[in-house]
Amino acid sequence: MEGSAKQIWYEEMHRAVAELLSGLTDPIAAMASCAAVLHERIPNASWTGFYRVVEPGLLRVGPYQGPVGCLEIPFESGVCGAAARSGRSLVVDDVHAFPGHIACDPRARSEVVVPVTDGKGSLRAVLDIDSHLPAAFDEADRLGLERIAELLSPCFKAARAR
Repeated sequence: MEGSAKQIWYEEMHRAVAELLSGLTDPIAAMASCAAVLHERIPNASWTGFYRVVEPGLLRVGPYQGPVGCLEIPFESGVCGAAARSGRSLVVDDVHAFPGHIACDPRARSEVVVPVTDGKGSLRAVLDIDSHLPAAFDEADRLGLERIAELLSPCFKAARAR
């Protein structure tokens, strides 16, 4: 899928996730629901889920779909750690060429990782999607997934307010 067709597809997915998460204040339930929708709809996704910030400099596996993932990832390691450290999304065409790559699934070839914040700029998680195909993701995926990740911010804000 290319260009405007992919943008339309992400718009439809954004609406579906927004409707699903409407009024939800539990971030774990929100991440689980989001991971399920994305995993079902993204072609060639082999692992779709979240790594949550559980203490400074450490991510722990959260809700996901796919084979068992790494349980913990330090910010200093892998694509997820790099995205958490920088606060910026990463699209990696060949994970085996990425410095410090962690092989949670040795069949994974490409990856997109998007930071998830609480709306005040505090990193709360990263959205991680892997594929067994090389170069499975592009800038349209990054942009579409960043918009979807923004839908989770109210859930983290509500959880913090309780």
